Amino acid sequence: MTPDFDDDLAFDEYTFSQEQLETIESIILHDLIESGAHSVLLIDMAGNIIAKADNGECDHDIYSLAALASANFAAVDTMAKLVGENEFSLLFHKGENESIHFSKVKKDFLLISIFGTKVSLGLLRLKVAEAIEKISAIWN
Repeated sequence: MTPDFDDDLAFDEYTFSQEQLETIESIILHDLIESGAHSVLLIDMAGNIIAKADNGECDHDIYSLAALASANFAAVDTMAKLVGENEFSLLFHKGENESIHFSKVKKDFLLISIFGTKVSLGLLRLKVAEAIEKISAIWN
C-alpha cells in the first residue's frame, strides 16, 4: 500500500517501511542529536513512538513521555481553538536543566526534542524545521 500523504494525513492511513523508519531515525540522529539534543522522538497523536534517537546518556521514560506529550498537545490544541486559532503547531517547555520542544509533523505526528542548556532554542528550532522538511519528504 502506497498512500498519498498530504497535510490532511489521517491516522489510519500511514504505514512505514523499514527503510523509511531507518531514514527517519538517521535524520533525527544527524540533524538533531548531533546538534546537541539529548533525546528526540517522533510520535503519533495517540502517543505511540514511531522513531527515536538519543545521545546515549538519557534515562527518561520515553513511553510515558510520549503518552503525556500527545495528551499535552491535544489540550493545547483545544486551547488554540478557544482563542480562535486553528492550531498551535509548536510548544516549548523550559526547565532549569532540560527543556522540551514539540513540533507538529504533518497532521498526525509530533517531533519531541529534549535538550539542555548548551543548545540555544533558536538553533534547535532551525534544526527541527530542517528535520521536519526531510521527514515530510519521505512521505511524498
